[in-house]
Formats: sequence, C-alpha cells, structure tokens
Amino acid sequence: MGEAALQADLHAVRQAVVHLADPEIPVISLGELGILREIRTGADGVPEVVITPTYSGCPAMGQIEDDVVAALREAGLPGRVVTQLSPAWTTDWMSEAAKDKLRAYGIAPPQGGSPPASPAGVLRFSRHAATPVDVPCPQCGSHNTTQTAPFGSTACKALYRCLDCLEPFDYFKPY
Repeated sequence: MGEAALQADLHAVRQAVVHLADPEIPVISLGELGILREIRTGADGVPEVVITPTYSGCPAMGQIEDDVVAALREAGLPGRVVTQLSPAWTTDWMSEAAKDKLRAYGIAPPQGGSPPASPAGVLRFSRHAATPVDVPCPQCGSHNTTQTAPFGSTACKALYRCLDCLEPFDYFKPY
C-alpha cells in the first residue's frame, strides 16, 4: 500500500472515532478530552487507535474501547484499540472547547495546569501541597465556592458547592 493510501486510511479511522462522546461526560468527545492520543499503523499494517485513560483505574475505558471498535465496524474500517498509560493523561490535553462544554454542562473545568510532576522514579502518595484553587461556579459564575468532597460523580472530579446560588457541582480536577 502506498503512503498516500495509508494516510487516507488513517484519516478515515480518525474521522470515524474523533467525535465519539465520552461515556461519563457525553457533551465532550474523546478527541476534545484528549483521551484519543494517536491514530497510527501497527507493525502488521493494521490501523491502531491509541487511547489514554484519564486515570489508570478509569471504569469507562472498556466502554470507550467498545465504542471505538463499533465505530470502526460501522464505517467498514479495519483497526484495533491500544491503551497507552505512558505518558499519563493530563488535563493539559483537554481542548478549550472541551472546557467550555464542561462549564455549559454544569461541571467546572480544571483551573490552571496540571500539578508539577514528581522526579523520575519518585512516587508520591500524599496530596500535593498547592495553594487552594479558585473554582468558579459553572451555574452563576461566583468564585464564592467550597469543596464538599474530594470525589464527585467520578473519581476524576471533586464535589463543590456555590455559597452564593447554593448549587452543588462537579469540578474536573487538574492532573
């Protein structure tokens, strides 16, 4: 297969999967969330859709893999899913469109960048000592908010409450 045909196949695979919705947050796509890392050709010539979970225990990864496989089948395209854990996913990979869609959906997007990485080979098992994050309410825009629980509807989110409009909301934690 020539290079042009190979690139056309990879483009077709990307078009078939880039707009698939995240199963836990259906208003954003895998591409916008940054879970969809790469479309490449495997050593055997079969297209590979590389995905990286938002965290290594993410329960949605099985559904995401099934959705990708179904989209490829529906489009009549060959391909397989490869889960890649390194480099670890970071909220820095989220598009600005995804952050805007989160806010419109009632989830506060991550504020600032991801926390600084540990030096190579060093594991951290405690919370990073960072200054408190200013999390604006996605409902009314107030900055008068407080964290009520470190985990929200999923492990990648924290539960917050606005002290002005009194609405609870999820905050997508920066990683």
